[in-house]
Amino acid sequence: MYFCSMIDVEICCNSIASAIAAKDGGADRIELCRDLECGGLTPSDEAIAYCTRRLGLRTHVLVRPRAGNFCYTEAEQMEMIATIKRCKELGAAAVVLGLLTEEGKVEVEVTRRLVQLAAPMEVTFHRAFDEAQQDPQEALWAVAAARCDRLLTSGQRYTALEGAGVIRELVGVTGVKILAGSGVTPQNVRRLVAETGVREVHGSCKKTLDDGTLVTDAATVRQMIDQTLTL
Repeated sequence: MYFCSMIDVEICCNSIASAIAAKDGGADRIELCRDLECGGLTPSDEAIAYCTRRLGLRTHVLVRPRAGNFCYTEAEQMEMIATIKRCKELGAAAVVLGLLTEEGKVEVEVTRRLVQLAAPMEVTFHRAFDEAQQDPQEALWAVAAARCDRLLTSGQRYTALEGAGVIRELVGVTGVKILAGSGVTPQNVRRLVAETGVREVHGSCKKTLDDGTLVTDAATVRQMIDQTLTL
C-alpha cells in the first residue's frame, strides 16, 4: 500500500531485498543500485527487471560503471550508453548519473548526449554535483544546460541538513527539480523540507544486519513517508 504524500520520497535500495522492503514500507519510487559501501554502482539487469516488472516500482537506476571519480573514459561512457539502453528496455522510469570534467566541473556535452539517449526516461544528475569544483549556482546551470530533469544534492556538504542553505538557493532557479539527499531520516525530514523548500527527498532508510550487510528497513521507510504526509 502506498500512502500519498505531497512530498515525493525516493528510497535508495541496494538490492532486490531492499526494494521489497521499500515497497512493504509504502514506497513506490526507488533509486536502485548495488554496493552502497562505495557510494553505489550500476545494479544487475535482473534486479532492474524485478523492481520494474514484479514489484511495479518507479525505478530510477544508478548508471555508474565504477567507484572513484566521475571523470569517465570513452570506454566507460560506452558502457554507460549500453546500460541506459538496457534500462529503457527493462522499464526503468529514470536513470541517475553524473559526469565531471578533468577540471572537476559538470560535464555538459557528454551528459546531454546521455540525456537524449535516455528519453523518454527522466535523468537525475547525482551527487557528483557535490564534488564539483565550481560555484553551486554555476554547476546547477550546467546541469540544466545538459537537459537533466533533476538534481540529487546535499548542497555540496556531507549531509543535506548541513547544506540546507545552499539547497534552498537552488530550488526554483531553473526547471531542474531539486532532490535533497544524504543523511535524510524520519527524524529530520520535516526540518529539511521546511529549511529548503524541496518537494522531493532521498533516503536509504537502511539498517545493518548482523553480518554487516546494509539493507532497507521497511519500518523506517514507513516512518519517513508518514512524516511527509502533511507537508
